[in-house]
Amino acid sequence: YSTDFEVHRNWLAITHNLPLSQWYYEATSEWTLDYPPFFAWFEYVLSHIAKYFDPQMLVVENLNYTSRATIFFQRLSVIFTDTLFIYAVHECCKCINGKRAAKDILEKPTFILAVLLLWNFGLLIVDHIHFQYNGFLFGLMLLSVARLCQKRYLEGALIFAVLLHFKHIYVYVAPAYGVYLLRSYCFTANNADGSLKWRSFSFLHVTLLGLIVCLVSALSLGPFLVLGQLPQVISRLFPFKRGLCHAYWAPNFWALYNAMDKALTILGLKCNFLDGTKIPKASMTGGLVQEFQHTVLPSVTPLVTLICTFIAILPSVFCLWFKPQGPRGFLQCLVLCALSSFMFGWHVHEKAILLAILPLSLLCIQRAKDAGIYLILATTGHFSLFPLLFTTPELPIKILLMLLFTVYSFSSLKSLFRREKPLLNWLETIYLIQLVPLEIFCEIIFPLTSWKQHFPFVPLLLTSVYCALGITYAWLKLYVSVLTERIPVRQKAE
Repeated sequence: YSTDFEVHRNWLAITHNLPLSQWYYEATSEWTLDYPPFFAWFEYVLSHIAKYFDPQMLVVENLNYTSRATIFFQRLSVIFTDTLFIYAVHECCKCINGKRAAKDILEKPTFILAVLLLWNFGLLIVDHIHFQYNGFLFGLMLLSVARLCQKRYLEGALIFAVLLHFKHIYVYVAPAYGVYLLRSYCFTANNADGSLKWRSFSFLHVTLLGLIVCLVSALSLGPFLVLGQLPQVISRLFPFKRGLCHAYWAPNFWALYNAMDKALTILGLKCNFLDGTKIPKASMTGGLVQEFQHTVLPSVTPLVTLICTFIAILPSVFCLWFKPQGPRGFLQCLVLCALSSFMFGWHVHEKAILLAILPLSLLCIQRAKDAGIYLILATTGHFSLFPLLFTTPELPIKILLMLLFTVYSFSSLKSLFRREKPLLNWLETIYLIQLVPLEIFCEIIFPLTSWKQHFPFVPLLLTSVYCALGITYAWLKLYVSVLTERIPVRQKAE
């Protein structure tokens, strides 16, 4: 079973048996509570249902406890909470312009969007095979997006504020929400040329937004502030000592950086530029979650990743402020904020790529260029999740599910934009096809070689680095697309 079963079982036990003052101090298990308070209360509510399935799962000292009733309850709770995700998808589909002609319902943009979201391969394996509650959380995010698209700004702001206190990873996209709400809700009118009309600024609207943020934050963090435990909560939410990369490198810029450091280290040893006795073995590839120092390249600190992330999201935020372009501009900024944070964030998990793939689904059915970017990002991002399912029985399952979703994505979007030029060029097509031999090598050939005993991290390294190239390309291509769309090209002089 996935370790996340034990993670959430432990959180059920903590919130059920211990007083509030001990939730963020309890450390019997290595899987300490490190989600915001609203999620802790969510576990608390679930625990009062879980006791009717198997009370033993709620004993804090029962580390690594499993039973059929426990697994059944945990699986069932994910399925039940996914109803919110289904409702959110329905609301998002109502926001889509359905003017594009279609011969039947299967070719309608709203139907394609519903399938791309509800049948999303990454979300399916992460929640229902690996086990997590991402569907419920993404449901809150998509519902907030739908409310902003429907110009129900206060509802959207409230839902997103609540979401932040369920899982703080969504702070990655907070700049997009903040700028869009300020630009579209707090400034009530624009000039004829689309520029900002400063006199239209509404202090009432700013006050209402501020009240929402303050009230939600007070409800979530207030009890811990009163107990004097807010620093402890913050230290649990942002554990910087876990290191730059997760045990399995997320396919981002730092994966390429680490790989380059490894390559330079090997070259330095071959050429006798480095002393092998002073280099720790498998320093970045030991599969452990801890701090490491790079050997050749400068070591990266949390501050460096923060600065890189800030610089990466800045152009998208500026575009949203000066050239908002309504909900479409907001979605573009949201995806770019998610991707930029994924590319340069500290200790990013591979599953965080879904934070960009899901909202990009709303854009890919509206324009062919976005559809091409979606196909690259979704295919590469979903493939990078394969190592989460590493047992032999799971191999045919993940391959079949991936093939079904990928074939549908390509065929449906190709049919939707059949009157336009091909969604992918020949180089992009070759890159995606190469995922097939990569999978064959990592899953079939490599385990049969003697390398497996000496270099067990090689399949993960190859998968992460190769996928990082595709995700980086998709990020850059989307950025170029947004910037060229927002920055007018000067007319040539006659």
